[in-house]
Amino acid sequence: MRTAKTCLAAAAAAAMVGFLAAPAAAAPDDTTTTTFEVLAGTLDVVAPTTADLGSGAPGGTITGQLGDVTVTDSRASDDASWTASVTATVFQAGGGSPAETVLPEEIDYWSGAATATSGNGTFTPGQATAGDAAALSSGTQLTAFTHSGGTGGNSATWNPALVVNVPLDSIAGVYTGTVTHSVA
Repeated sequence: MRTAKTCLAAAAAAAMVGFLAAPAAAAPDDTTTTTFEVLAGTLDVVAPTTADLGSGAPGGTITGQLGDVTVTDSRASDDASWTASVTATVFQAGGGSPAETVLPEEIDYWSGAATATSGNGTFTPGQATAGDAAALSSGTQLTAFTHSGGTGGNSATWNPALVVNVPLDSIAGVYTGTVTHSVA
């Protein structure tokens, strides 16, 4: 009997070692908490460096396009609204006498519709049609384009037209001035 108890105890010990040595069962799934960061960027406007609107006679008009103006909003904001504005300096030729000067108020700006947009929200031209063209000013900003609502990044591109109402007393020459777009 003692032998039977010893054999039984040995068998139980062997079974226990087998049980303890068995590999642990794997969980059916496991999770990893993962993070990343979306960085806030900037609000920028890019306009052509130069533009040639063409030529015309005193008392007439000169109409030409400025070239693509693009606002890019990468601020990653929950309110991605912005307003692009435009101003101009006096345009002068030669020595800048009164007859060699065209005031910004004699130049109309027409943004027209966007040629490209990205992102969500509402994109609105400052002057949707030629009939909406408005005079530039050296002291007051004219709204060129707006974006309202939306979230995250967005962009808009337009190709504005300028209409120069050439004063009747203007003299011949190449007139130079600056058109400045800004965005906020």
